[in-house]
Amino acid sequence: MLHFLNCRCLLLAGLLLLAPAARAAPTIMIYGDSLSAGYGIRQDAAWPALLLRRLQEKSLDYSVVNASISGETSSGGRARIDAALSKYSPKVVVVALGANDGLRGLPLGQLRDNLTAIVASAQRQKARVLLVGQRIPPNYGAYASAFQQVFGEVARTRKTALVDFLLDGVATQPQLFQSDNLHPTAEAQAQLLDNVWRGLAPLLE
Repeated sequence: MLHFLNCRCLLLAGLLLLAPAARAAPTIMIYGDSLSAGYGIRQDAAWPALLLRRLQEKSLDYSVVNASISGETSSGGRARIDAALSKYSPKVVVVALGANDGLRGLPLGQLRDNLTAIVASAQRQKARVLLVGQRIPPNYGAYASAFQQVFGEVARTRKTALVDFLLDGVATQPQLFQSDNLHPTAEAQAQLLDNVWRGLAPLLE
């Protein structure tokens, strides 16, 4: 009887060793600037936090990492993308950079190269990518129009998903901005999430 019990215990131990480890939820990495970092508002009110709640409500098994940094530029994002990918191993990357470049008048060729490099790095790691377009005020003249077009060009070149404008439905409503007239309020975050969701949802199917 004792021999039988010992054999049974050994069999159970072997089965436990062969059983697959619990699967970790795949990660969505938000990779942006202050517009995604929740500047000036509570972090749990920023759109990446609202994204996690929506995923849970829809029973979509994903975790969300917000790797956004206030003040970030496309060159800064390019410099740290490989480290971020290595740290979080995301299955989906939402790239929402470029606004600070536009406000500073960065040459558009540099912006295009930086965004292309960021997207390419994520794709090399087999991540699905959503590129989120940005715009700058029309008083920047022809530069503003050309700036807007860069995001579509990068998306077409890299064959990745695109959302035309992060602040769609918000940019023309002054009451949805903080006192600096640059950063959206907590009340605007649901609209930002809806904008991102249009491009993100198909990547989660």
